[in-house]
Amino acid sequence: PGNGMRYRLFGRTGLFVSELCFGSMTFGGKSGIWEKIGNTGELEADRLVGIALDAGINFFDTADSYADGDSERILGHALGAARKDIVLASKVRSRVGTGPNSVGLSRAHIVASVEGSLRRLGTDWIDLYQVHGYDALTPLDETLRALDDLVRSGKVRYVGCSNLAAWHVAKANGLAAAHDWCRFESLQAYYALSARDIERELVPLLADERMALMVWSPLAGGLLSGKYSREQDGPAGSRRTVFDFPLGNRERAFDCIDAMRPVAAAHGVSVARVALAWLLAQRHVTTVIIGARTEAQLIDNLDACALTLTAEELATLD
Repeated sequence: PGNGMRYRLFGRTGLFVSELCFGSMTFGGKSGIWEKIGNTGELEADRLVGIALDAGINFFDTADSYADGDSERILGHALGAARKDIVLASKVRSRVGTGPNSVGLSRAHIVASVEGSLRRLGTDWIDLYQVHGYDALTPLDETLRALDDLVRSGKVRYVGCSNLAAWHVAKANGLAAAHDWCRFESLQAYYALSARDIERELVPLLADERMALMVWSPLAGGLLSGKYSREQDGPAGSRRTVFDFPLGNRERAFDCIDAMRPVAAAHGVSVARVALAWLLAQRHVTTVIIGARTEAQLIDNLDACALTLTAEELATLD
């Protein structure tokens, strides 16, 4: 593609995914927290997904809980005939109903959830099915055996995890190896120039296990977009003003923004593009999930693929 989209091996799977992944958490929110995150409807979603496909993105990420299932429905519709050519990821763990068993990582909830996701996405299989977080009430062996059954049935091709501690991942993959079950091939984690906690234990673990790293919230919930500063708390309606997540050290974030502004000016690009380019330059990053709410944001994010930072610039940001 013209913007220089590259494809990277997804851990040890042999699968290739685009270095930018399109996240659809902003699709379909009608009320409450989801409306604050994004309420992109079907027509706009069709256009955004079309732009992403044209730019060479072949990796799309969603979850059963996003917008109470509407995110999966809208994404599945927007992908249409392109579905067969892309890597589609979803997640299970969060509450998707009112019953006592409508949450967690029990076999019962996993089996019910995958059927719901397949129906909403309008597909026969999910390429990457991820546990969305830790469930302290369900033994890991029950979760892993249920996921292994889904892979053997053909409904899921690979399994991954999100928001787990290093010991969770190590224990899970140790169990999988001992029982010949499918293991976690990827971790989806919060990572940004201003939030580098995962470098302590998770990044070395991923390297040792040859697992892929999917980055969520690479702009720290918009904080690193360039719209915010110590003096300006973002324009009216920007996401951080109504949904302050993920939490973090604001002073550190502003220090990062101060360091990125001269780099952005030197290349004639946005601060957001520099933040994404820094992540793409980290060898342990497989793909960066972008969740644009507007066409302009999406195009600017896509252009991060064409931005190569110098060794000096990377050292300054580091």
